[in-house]
Amino acid sequence: MTSTVLQQNHTKTIKVLVVDDSAVVRKVLSEQLQRDAQIDVVGTAPDPYIARDKILALKPDVLTLDIEMPRMDGITFLRKLMKHHPLPVIIVSSLTPKGGEMAMEALEAGAVDVVCKPGAAYSVGDMAEELVHRVKAASCAKLSRVTDSKLTAGAPKTSRHALTKTTNQIFAIGASTGGVEALTAVLTAMPANVPGTVIVQHMPPSFTASFAQRLNTLCAMEVKEAQDGDHVVSGRVLLAPGGKHMLLRRSGAQYYVTLKDGPKVCYQKPSVEVLFQSVAKYAGSNAVGAILTGMGSDGAKGLLQMRESGSPTVAQNEESCVVFGMPKEAIALGAAVHVKPLSEIAETMLSLVEA
Repeated sequence: MTSTVLQQNHTKTIKVLVVDDSAVVRKVLSEQLQRDAQIDVVGTAPDPYIARDKILALKPDVLTLDIEMPRMDGITFLRKLMKHHPLPVIIVSSLTPKGGEMAMEALEAGAVDVVCKPGAAYSVGDMAEELVHRVKAASCAKLSRVTDSKLTAGAPKTSRHALTKTTNQIFAIGASTGGVEALTAVLTAMPANVPGTVIVQHMPPSFTASFAQRLNTLCAMEVKEAQDGDHVVSGRVLLAPGGKHMLLRRSGAQYYVTLKDGPKVCYQKPSVEVLFQSVAKYAGSNAVGAILTGMGSDGAKGLLQMRESGSPTVAQNEESCVVFGMPKEAIALGAAVHVKPLSEIAETMLSLVEA
């Protein structure tokens, strides 16, 4: 009886197919993923053509995909896959500016997440922990939310009217899996004089720079990857750089951010928890907090601290999340005053400033 109950409660094994033209990378990724009892690497493929056949035969739950491969590049394959046989895809890309740009293109094409290939700047151990976490998140992803992405290169800047009250106000937002699409939707609905905004999106180094540049072309306000000491002012959005924690600080009437190294918090660096705790301490009721799609609990306790310090708080609802993890934990703690679909997050945050 006990054995049967344990089997029923055991989490489903996640079947993974690894696609990469490098035999060494295929071996490393497979070995590292197999270390987790919940993950089973059912096969590998050196190119998209072999991958196509193995997808049909092995029916994986999650695919890891290299971008630069012979015969067909990963992004072309990804677009075909999402059209004809959609499944959660994690891009495994090199830690370079070009890799970051291509990763953004892959996320827009339907990939749910991105991780770095192991290398001189990113060890196998670092990559393994990150990849396992993201594979588990990807296995829960709602693909309908990802493949319907409306991110386009020619997206117009928002024409929303300017706010009348922005002085001394702060927006703090945290997101993980599915956050690229979610943050794009929220920020493109904001006016040019949006309150100073600080954001943590779980993403590796260099990829955050590409994401910030991408957002800057789409949004009415300035969006940039944060640098240590950057001022948080109306009309500016600061995105925490991958691999660094970002904290809000205050000097007199001026807010600014500091960046620091250190251990991961809630398995993440940057961590939403770290940001939200600093916002609760230094901004209090001057801030509005929002927690968006993502796996895990990062930011839930921090959002509660923000609420307890007088901040209005918002969580994305389950129906509109790619992964309903972080918002779910925040809601369960009583940290979210408002629970809204993604399409209403921006309007809700702006109304809380104008109230």
